[in-house]
Amino acid sequence: MRFPGRRKHKHYFPVHARDPLFQAAGLSTPKARTHVVGLDQTLVDIDARVPEELLAGYDLAKGASTVIDDARAARLYEELLRDGRISYEFAGGTVGNTLHNYSLLADDARAARLYEELLRDGRISYEFAGGTVGNTLHNYSLLADDASILLGVMSEVIRLGTSGYRYLSNTSSRVNLDHLQPVDGPIGRCFALVTPDGERTFAISAGKMNDLRPESVPESVFDDASCLVISAYLLRCNEGDPMPAATHRAIELARANDVPVVLTLGTRFVISERPDFWRAFISEHVDIVAMNEEEGEALTGSADPLLACDRALELADLVLCTAGPTGLYLAGYTDDEVKRETRYPLLPGSIPEFNRHEFSRPMRRRTCDAPVKVYAHIAPYHGGPERITSTNGAGDAALAAMLHDMAANRYHRTSVPNSAKHAREFLTYSSMSQVCRYANRVSYEVLAQSSPRLTRALPEREDGLDDEAYWAH
Repeated sequence: MRFPGRRKHKHYFPVHARDPLFQAAGLSTPKARTHVVGLDQTLVDIDARVPEELLAGYDLAKGASTVIDDARAARLYEELLRDGRISYEFAGGTVGNTLHNYSLLADDARAARLYEELLRDGRISYEFAGGTVGNTLHNYSLLADDASILLGVMSEVIRLGTSGYRYLSNTSSRVNLDHLQPVDGPIGRCFALVTPDGERTFAISAGKMNDLRPESVPESVFDDASCLVISAYLLRCNEGDPMPAATHRAIELARANDVPVVLTLGTRFVISERPDFWRAFISEHVDIVAMNEEEGEALTGSADPLLACDRALELADLVLCTAGPTGLYLAGYTDDEVKRETRYPLLPGSIPEFNRHEFSRPMRRRTCDAPVKVYAHIAPYHGGPERITSTNGAGDAALAAMLHDMAANRYHRTSVPNSAKHAREFLTYSSMSQVCRYANRVSYEVLAQSSPRLTRALPEREDGLDDEAYWAH
């Protein structure tokens, strides 16, 4: 386990050194193990740059969720191929704060022919494994240098160079794929249409991505797990798809093993379709919510990200909200007795001086004797990259950083159970302020590259005094 921490220092916990007190007493240091479990729709994106007129021509309005029929899908495919607009193949799925538009292609056979032609003509420049949970687990395993377990489906027969092959070969080796359920057919493929302003409209061929059966979710994967990560899209399937039942089984097993459930909201359209359902679902099943400001508004009715976080705390114990150029918010609970005041300037906002206790560590509300709400915020790291080609995956990266801190907390609690760090049942190893900084830094790394997944872990040390000041507290 590589520990998060101040990046001006080597941030490893000395896991290989035996505790001298245990050694003197002739005792063995407890062997700590933990991992993150994720359940996802396995799919990849095919990226195409298109003009605004193309969306209008196919009645794919920005800001709308559209199901398109086979005839319209056929015309769209033919035009993309004719004009040579297919440029990249990226990670797909419910990618955090970037799925502004979502369209569904039901014609799997035509999607297969399109993919075969793209493959044959060498039009696919890049292809990465995808899915918001898959992205998050990949990023987590790179950051933590530790294991995660992905539950989902995979094509039983995989040809060299196809989507299934790319998915497997471009996922971190620390992500355990042994529990994927084999299916007779392709995984999902998402054709992403990117307009000049960077906004993305999605046309998805679902393939077999929603065919995960409840019996393919084993109870054993929740032993020593630090959390379960799911997406709102897992419950938005066609009638008869087994994925929603598999998702509920995973939640039940997580609950039975006292494993926190993390829900990433995916896109505002999924939430706005059934806001009452999602509020009830989160209140009953979810401990931690990850969202962007648009999804927060759909869930809570507040366009202010801070107020959206505050209202979401009535449903969950911890809320992570990415808010584009405004930065990143974290809201949670801690016990009044252990709250810690910040040494940073107090921030104005819809909740005055809301960051007063941002040096606190978050807890589940039910474990607090006197729960108080605490908030933290961080502006974009270095103001954000000079040039952003796509925001795809930035929210997943921020969530992965927070999951890393949560897993480190469980690892440390198992390794050093009597440490003062664990006088209470905290959710994270670091303070909320530090978690914000870490999530912000990891998100920046994804924004600065062309892949929605991290291509490398963060450096052991950050160079420059400005970076040291960023991490200090």
